[in-house]
Amino acid sequence: MEQVLNRLSPIKQLHKWLYIRARRVVYALHSMATDHPIAGPASFLAVSAAMGLALTLTTLYSSGYAVLVDGENIGVVSDRKVVTEAIQRVEQHGTRLLGSEYTVPGEVDYEFALTLKHQLNNRTDIENHFYQHLNEVSADLRKYQVVVNGTPVGIVESEDQLNSLFKELKGNFSNENTIFADFADSVQVEYVYGDVELMDINRMREILTANKVGQTTYTIAWGDTFNGIAYENDMSVSDLQQLNPDVNINRLMIGDVLKVKEEIPLVSVTTRENAAYYEDVECPIIEVQDPTLYVGDSKVKVQGTPGRALVNATITYVNGVETGREVTHRSIVWEPTPTTMAVGTKPKPRTASTGTYKWPITGRVTSYFGGRYIFGGYSYHSGIDINASHGAPIYAADGGTVTFSGWKGTYGKLVIITHDNGTKTYYAHNSSLTVSVGDKVYQGQQIAKAGSTGRSTGTHCHFEIRIDGTSVNPLSYLQ
Repeated sequence: MEQVLNRLSPIKQLHKWLYIRARRVVYALHSMATDHPIAGPASFLAVSAAMGLALTLTTLYSSGYAVLVDGENIGVVSDRKVVTEAIQRVEQHGTRLLGSEYTVPGEVDYEFALTLKHQLNNRTDIENHFYQHLNEVSADLRKYQVVVNGTPVGIVESEDQLNSLFKELKGNFSNENTIFADFADSVQVEYVYGDVELMDINRMREILTANKVGQTTYTIAWGDTFNGIAYENDMSVSDLQQLNPDVNINRLMIGDVLKVKEEIPLVSVTTRENAAYYEDVECPIIEVQDPTLYVGDSKVKVQGTPGRALVNATITYVNGVETGREVTHRSIVWEPTPTTMAVGTKPKPRTASTGTYKWPITGRVTSYFGGRYIFGGYSYHSGIDINASHGAPIYAADGGTVTFSGWKGTYGKLVIITHDNGTKTYYAHNSSLTVSVGDKVYQGQQIAKAGSTGRSTGTHCHFEIRIDGTSVNPLSYLQ
């Protein structure tokens, strides 16, 4: 029987042992009861109690192995395999982590133990014990690699210095009103081990604050030219064209958005701050009809007074540049008074200005607005030249009044139309003129014939738009 027990696992040995002992007790009690009739019931109860005790022991308790590491009990397992697998996993992890072979330290021994089943340790419990030593070893060898947007940028030795640097970079864009500061980019710190190339914290600062070329947008405003936008953003015209391949550089429209180059640090910082400020409250408009004004025209009869509001807002910045504003509260300090606006009801004549500009002639642009080389030198071109055949009709870009019609120096034969909003359009180098000063003309009416008078290199129409006396790029306005 002992040979059979030796071949069984500890748990099965316990079950088998209790079963054999219980049978022997039952047999002995029944033998005693055969000569004593009164002992029958008592033996039955005793047997039942013994069997119950055996079942309780086998249900609540389990045999196993107490695990000793250098004599210290670290737990009880049901099978030595649990410890073996735990050690293998920790050693494999340690080897990968440290970059060299790692061996769990200590002498492992086992002792037979009987314990409550719920107090048995699993593999994770044993692994956690061995991981404590691995953590101590790795802490001594650990270095800190900074990864920005998935790209490693360098490794430093001190975590404290790195945290101080991060705090410094965020603090560069913070003030007493800042309620949040963090990196706009993905900045992660990874643990690395072994023989690695280290940099000092000053070099790490230089890398994280060094500028890189990014992109932002620019909204075209009145008077802008492609050359000027490129210059203001420290770009060449070809670079600006490359970022905006679908844009006609000679026909920019107010309100259009261009992509432009922007220098930004490798790591950007997002901050948010609370702000309180006053702003004007617009006057409400009261409209009254006026039969002396054309339909679509209006003028102020009584100017109202703007109101005042106290605004509380949370403002978001990236590298100190505002990128968003959320108003959290707005209270009126004083109410505005209304503005009375007269609106026209009189039908517009055909010669009234529309506010839009049509091409004076159909043709290819041979010279653009801005600087150019002509007649052997560099000069400023205040309009555009549109190719035309001699005698081709030139049309008014918009309705208005002819305020000049005649010869004017290098312009040759020139027509100037003043439009209802005060804007002027110029039509130069004509062969002949078909309108006179004081004439009312409508959009699309013929006003001249193309030619090459004045200082000209060939037959064409020189066309200008002047707003408040200043020439602007006609291609930003022509439709």
